[in-house]
Amino acid sequence: MMSILSIIAILFVLVIIFQITTAGEQLSGLKDEEEEQRRWDGIHSKLFVAFLVFGMIGAYYSIASYSDLFLPNGTSIHGVLLDSMMFWTLAAILPIFVLTHILLFVFAYKYRYVESRKAFYYPHNKKLEMIWTIIPAIVMVLLVAEGMRNWFKITGPASENALVIEATGEQFKWTIRFSGEDGDLGRKRVRQISAQNPYGQDWTDEANKDDFIAATDIYLPVDREILVKINSHDVLHSFFLPQFDVKMDAVPGIPTQFKFTPTMTTKEYREWKDDPQAMFELACTELCGPSHWNMKRTFFVVEQEEYEAWAKEQQPYYEQMKAAEKEAANKQIGELLIDKNEVADNSN
Repeated sequence: MMSILSIIAILFVLVIIFQITTAGEQLSGLKDEEEEQRRWDGIHSKLFVAFLVFGMIGAYYSIASYSDLFLPNGTSIHGVLLDSMMFWTLAAILPIFVLTHILLFVFAYKYRYVESRKAFYYPHNKKLEMIWTIIPAIVMVLLVAEGMRNWFKITGPASENALVIEATGEQFKWTIRFSGEDGDLGRKRVRQISAQNPYGQDWTDEANKDDFIAATDIYLPVDREILVKINSHDVLHSFFLPQFDVKMDAVPGIPTQFKFTPTMTTKEYREWKDDPQAMFELACTELCGPSHWNMKRTFFVVEQEEYEAWAKEQQPYYEQMKAAEKEAANKQIGELLIDKNEVADNSN
């Protein structure tokens, strides 16, 4: 029994010696790791400062280089309001963005691990917390209030003198219907859509009789409010006039609308852009199928007198439809007469 106990005791001593040796190796490894960690802390802190410097340079360069691709300068009345909101939003956000990032990366360098320095426990500061809560709240309220005020201006009722047009999106084109001399667009009914009446116009509504559809070029008057009634004939589209800061979805079954006032003619726009070929564009910004790219159209903004002269040249769609029906009827009568003559000749 004594020999067994002696053997066990020897084994315990050996295990203790082994554990002490292993612990010593681990402690020495920890010291090496701590030294390595301190070295990397210094490297990382310097990299943070370098990232701050090169990041700020890169941000400034990207803004300066691609500023032309930001919101285009408003060529409409409400576009100026949107530009103003964009400016004041950036004026409130940009300084805070720059300041907080400078503090973030500088603090990462300044307060890196230093063996001789102890961390200072600083749980909260009520005055500081009040400052960074109340000031952003006030700024946010002012921005939201200004945004709501401008939004009500942009989406409010159209004026009595507004030109009313309708934009119907379908794969893959925009159909633009203009109100005629009466200034009212005629009613449309889904149940009346047919091959002869593709947009379902209700011909019992006299307002439909003088409406016309722009087959090729589109003209709009400058300095006159334009109310666009927007709808879709098939899938989701989006009515987009980039130069006028106009964008509104065209949703099947849900009519939408937008009003805007152009403040620059196409001639003035070309002089301003120094491009004799520059045009105002109408596009679709919802992917609506394989020929989505084909939704783009161009249009002219002209003086009121030129617009009125162009409008008088347009034939109302009702007259076009009646002329087409008459032509089809005459063609059918001609075919019947030909068939009748052929039958008579055969009988002879």
